[in-house]
Amino acid sequence: MRKKISFLVLSNSGSPAKQFCASRSTLRWAAVLAAAFIVVTGFVGYDYVQLKRASLHLQQREAELTGMLAGQRDEVDLQRKQIGDFAGEINSLKEKLLALNQFEKKIRVMADVEKRPDAGNLFGVGGSIPKAMDPKAAFSEQRNGLIREMRSQVGQLNLATVNQDNGFASLVTHLEKQQRLLASTPTIRPIDPDSECWVSSKFDWRTSPFTNQREFHKGFDIAVREGTPIYVTAAGVVTFAGNNGLLGKTVVVDHGHGITTTYGHCSRILKLKGEKVNRWETIALVGNTGNSTGPHVHYEIAIYGVQVNPEKYFLN
Repeated sequence: MRKKISFLVLSNSGSPAKQFCASRSTLRWAAVLAAAFIVVTGFVGYDYVQLKRASLHLQQREAELTGMLAGQRDEVDLQRKQIGDFAGEINSLKEKLLALNQFEKKIRVMADVEKRPDAGNLFGVGGSIPKAMDPKAAFSEQRNGLIREMRSQVGQLNLATVNQDNGFASLVTHLEKQQRLLASTPTIRPIDPDSECWVSSKFDWRTSPFTNQREFHKGFDIAVREGTPIYVTAAGVVTFAGNNGLLGKTVVVDHGHGITTTYGHCSRILKLKGEKVNRWETIALVGNTGNSTGPHVHYEIAIYGVQVNPEKYFLN
């Protein structure tokens, strides 16, 4: 007969006691099941805690990734906007370069300057003007093509900038030469036209007042009161100041570019040989020295030693 264990349950309410009997094997299995339940419950509880932690971690990570993605989207949008703005700046720079190129051409026409012989297209010999880019393409699927086009046009703009710089440099050099040439070109009368004066002899054939023979007069004579200032007619350097035979007291000025002017029959010379002079400076006073029939200035212009008609150079 198997041994059994009895359990007596008493109540404090006065009800009869209850008795339960169970064999040892039954109790053994019950203990095993209870232990198994406790172990399983422990594992389930541990897994639940771990899953809860993992879930919280995933939620936090999801929030972080969402924030990162939002920041990256903002950064991408900012980069796209910058690309669009850069494309617009390239278009604007290209327009300005083209405007400068047209301005250079106008100046060359106005100054009667020939086009540079080595000048090709602004964007290279045979190169066409790059087309305008659409800045909105930076926000579309065409942005990769836009970036490639921007890189290409930046290189073309660098070449155009060098070409335009060379164009302006050659133009400035030419204009500086022209400026020096104009400053050295006789353009005024040696006597103030508002003074009481008159032309006594022009650059032409005449009958000599001394020999009564027909001769060619190579200068331009202006009769005026003795002591009247004689102006130098262009910038230059005095190369002669002194007595010169028939011309009496004479001043010769070298203006460069093969141009010289001569002022004869002076009463007094105010400049020395080697002095630099500028247009409108008084270099001498009208006189009656040398072979002269009265107070006047004998004025000559020579180009590479050949006298030319001074009257053609008077602008006043």
